[in-house]
Amino acid sequence: MADTNGGIVGKDNPVQVQAEQITTFNSSGTLTTGAITTELEYLVVAGGAGGGSRFGGGGGAGGLKTNVGGTPTPVSGSTGYTVTVGAGGAGGVATGGSFTGGAGNGTNGSNSSFAPGSGIEKTATGGGGGGAGDSEDGVSGGSGGGGAGRFSTSGGSASPSGQGNAGGAGSGTPLGGDVYRGAGGGGAGAAGSASTGTDNTANGAGGVGLANSITGSSVFYAGGGGGAGGASAQSTNSAGGNGGGGDGSCTGATTGSNGTANKGGGGGGGAYIAPSNQVAKSGGSGVVIIKEPATKAASGMWSLDAIYENVKAGTWV
Repeated sequence: MADTNGGIVGKDNPVQVQAEQITTFNSSGTLTTGAITTELEYLVVAGGAGGGSRFGGGGGAGGLKTNVGGTPTPVSGSTGYTVTVGAGGAGGVATGGSFTGGAGNGTNGSNSSFAPGSGIEKTATGGGGGGAGDSEDGVSGGSGGGGAGRFSTSGGSASPSGQGNAGGAGSGTPLGGDVYRGAGGGGAGAAGSASTGTDNTANGAGGVGLANSITGSSVFYAGGGGGAGGASAQSTNSAGGNGGGGDGSCTGATTGSNGTANKGGGGGGGAYIAPSNQVAKSGGSGVVIIKEPATKAASGMWSLDAIYENVKAGTWV
């Protein structure tokens, strides 16, 4: 009989060893846990929202949920768990919309989730769209969208709470003449910036995202989109928030940027460059990242039932 399993006399029952496993989902799929996985860490980021058009507010970042640095989530080994990665919302339309001059609000991002319906579900809420036209408020979401900038507006709230921050308020303060700027969308780490009468990148900037190190490197996710300008070109664009937020369109008709894919960033607002509204920028898609820690099975000891069955079968040697 062997004596290699910690001093326990009997047939060897080797310890199982499982290496750390990090799985990144840039699109929807299924996570199948390792055979002896009992717990995991997660990062779930929803899709960012699109910005609003015509002095539009920036899109809110997708909601962010994580337990990195906290209590691991219990799971079962060798089990499949559904993963849904939310799409980014479309930027507000330049014509045919419901608001001033045919402008449209940004579309909210879509939710991302891990293990829906399993009892351990983790769902992050899509970002809220940027407000459009001259006077539309930002829309609520994981992080709220920024308000449009020609008149006084409110930023969208972060709803449900705990996943992000509110969008900035549109002040209706001119930069000179008939020149205005929309407010920034909220990010996971900070609210969007209100619009002001100053022509710089901080005016109407998107809220910063949050850094997360689930992959082993510190990466920012879920930054808000910057607000847009008009009625004539300005010298700077509103900055998107660190974490994939897109810049707002302020310096010309073709400027601004979409939220970054798989970061959940909000899209930049679309400008009014007389005489035309500009289509706003889209939000970035979300991401789900799962970390299964390195682990070992319990000791190499055999139960009495297992010993009995092995002896009876003649396999206990």
